[in-house]
Amino acid sequence: MTDEERKFLDAYDASAFAGPLATVDMAIFCIREDALHVLLIKRGNHPDKGRWALPGGFVDTSRDADTHATALRKLSEKTGVKTPYLEQVVTVGGADRDPRGWALTVLYFALIDHAALSPANENVEEAEWVEVHEALERELAFDHRELLTRAARRLAYKARYSALPLRLLPAEFTLVETQRVFEILLGARLEKKSFRRRILAADIVEETGQTRPSARRPAQLYRLTREIEEDFAFPGLIHTKPALL
Repeated sequence: MTDEERKFLDAYDASAFAGPLATVDMAIFCIREDALHVLLIKRGNHPDKGRWALPGGFVDTSRDADTHATALRKLSEKTGVKTPYLEQVVTVGGADRDPRGWALTVLYFALIDHAALSPANENVEEAEWVEVHEALERELAFDHRELLTRAARRLAYKARYSALPLRLLPAEFTLVETQRVFEILLGARLEKKSFRRRILAADIVEETGQTRPSARRPAQLYRLTREIEEDFAFPGLIHTKPALL
């Protein structure tokens, strides 16, 4: 940094320009009751008091290094989960989003195993797990119906070619459970042998050596062999348009 630039920054007044209201909103997804659900929070304050909304909140510049840190903090506050999969979906802003002023939000989605949540975690504020299609039929606060639509579309598209849906499973899972998660997200039945061949060939799961009792015969349990990153993919899983879209 040059002396000239240092002098400029020392004299710069960041308050000279009105900043937007900056928030992070999250579509927190899980599988329960054989369907994709999203966590909604009932707003206790104005504006849109009493309406259901996606969890989120204002960026705290004194605590959050970036918007990802805000999302992690809010996720922990709402669910008690500290290390889930988070993915940034979109940033939207405008003068008409919030009656309090010009506002922008960074939208993330989080994928969690519902069984990992304790009852205490689920009762933070007035919260409800809602099946995604039902949630989209509600009159949500602000522009959260549009935000939820974008997040659900992103997840459905990624289920076509990536291993991302595995983040919705518990630490140990069966191949039947794995296939069912993909089928829920895609809204389509998958051919059993082809699906299993692709999953096993991707080298992302391994046998645990343990089984789970079932009606026919014990089912082999699997676990992830690596973290599922945003860019990890196995192309060609399915070519049909996801029903969530």
